[in-house]
Amino acid sequence: MKRLTIIIITVLTTLNVSANRADSLFVVKALSEARQLPPSTNLPLHFARLFLGRPYVSHTLEVNDCEQLVVNTRQLDCTTLVENVTALTLCARRHRLTFADFKQVLTLMRYRDGHLNGYASRLHYFSDWIIDNARCQIVDELQQPNPPFTAVQTISVNYMTTHSQSYKALKANPALVPLIKRQEQALNGRRFRYIPKAAINNSQLLRSAVSDGDIIAITCNKPGLDIAHLGFAVWRSDGLHLLNASQLHKKVVEEPMTFAQYLKQHPTHTGIRVIRIKN
Repeated sequence: MKRLTIIIITVLTTLNVSANRADSLFVVKALSEARQLPPSTNLPLHFARLFLGRPYVSHTLEVNDCEQLVVNTRQLDCTTLVENVTALTLCARRHRLTFADFKQVLTLMRYRDGHLNGYASRLHYFSDWIIDNARCQIVDELQQPNPPFTAVQTISVNYMTTHSQSYKALKANPALVPLIKRQEQALNGRRFRYIPKAAINNSQLLRSAVSDGDIIAITCNKPGLDIAHLGFAVWRSDGLHLLNASQLHKKVVEEPMTFAQYLKQHPTHTGIRVIRIKN
């Protein structure tokens, strides 16, 4: 089992990293300024809002022929937004304020058991990401109370291996496909409680179950997939909203419509799983 408190103080002298100077400057500035925040600050939302307006760009982790730790705070998709914010939150809470600390936490979070060992070591399916990061005590997945967690998702994934030509690394290295297939098979059949779309409303019950800054993983009924999209929970007077790297808006936004309205516009979205970054 990987442990954040051990890994984060270990100097990884051989870490294979792809990063820009602008990324290191942004991370160090954000962590330094976070030291001055009041203790009551919601750190996930604070850090998530630092990314507002930054462009949505897909496939930012697929830029190298060989797997590297890619740090990109300038261009984000829904997964890299969640990872960057979670890494900043963990660093700030543990008073680890260097770019090296950030890279170590990002590695721990993005790769199975915290070990970067090629493309197949990356946690590609978000259900796998949740399981691995819960095991290492980075996050907790909430599945109670019932209600509102009244629905059950049974994982059935195969999208990567049935669409291998859509993935740069799998297209270039067909030998990786059986490795990903084994990971899919290990996930399949796992069951997780979630909040169905119909229960996303402005009730006290939902407000007590979902907190500002929780990671929202939108479940779906698309064949071969488990999670369709990610973001952060933001409560306003009119209800729950989603802070996300939006393909529609082409940037990181706090959706102006309520999350209930957002879900209604996406027929394949079935509900939400809720993940909380540990203190």
